[in-house]
Amino acid sequence: MNKAEDIKLITSFLLSNNNNIFDKLVLKYQSQVRRFMLNLTMGDEALSDDLAQETFIKAYLNIRSFKAMSNFSTWLFRIAYNVFYDNKRAEKSLLPIEDVKNDNYSENTQFSSEKVDIFNALKILKSEERTVILLFYMEDKTQKDISNITGYPLGTVKTHLLRGKEKLGSYLKEEGYGK
Repeated sequence: MNKAEDIKLITSFLLSNNNNIFDKLVLKYQSQVRRFMLNLTMGDEALSDDLAQETFIKAYLNIRSFKAMSNFSTWLFRIAYNVFYDNKRAEKSLLPIEDVKNDNYSENTQFSSEKVDIFNALKILKSEERTVILLFYMEDKTQKDISNITGYPLGTVKTHLLRGKEKLGSYLKEEGYGK
């Protein structure tokens, strides 16, 4: 589906209030939102599922606020981003996300050693850098979309991408990649 098809589905849903139409949007984007949450939660599958579900509930309840000035996926990822950080603030109201030790990737999920190295590399990034890197490389979002999702100015998005790539590259070289 493209942007026009998404808008057609949203319009049809708003006119008919038929939940089956909204389900089509959920089916289209659920794996992307869940993957984004899984990466942000560093592999906590249960939390990822809960946050993804909360994202779609909020999207359902606020669909009338979608103005089609950006892609539906950008609007949806903005909701997902806010849901994740609202959850983090509620859990650890005084601790920055970098201070929260979470090794769920190695405990809860079976991954190859290369993927574990990537996940460990992501842990060294600041939360802002990690979010921008995940949106850009894992979710194929443009820098402009990332700016809309996170609320960061475009220049800040570019800076987080550059710094994140540099940190990831250095870490992976130390781990024996790229030699």
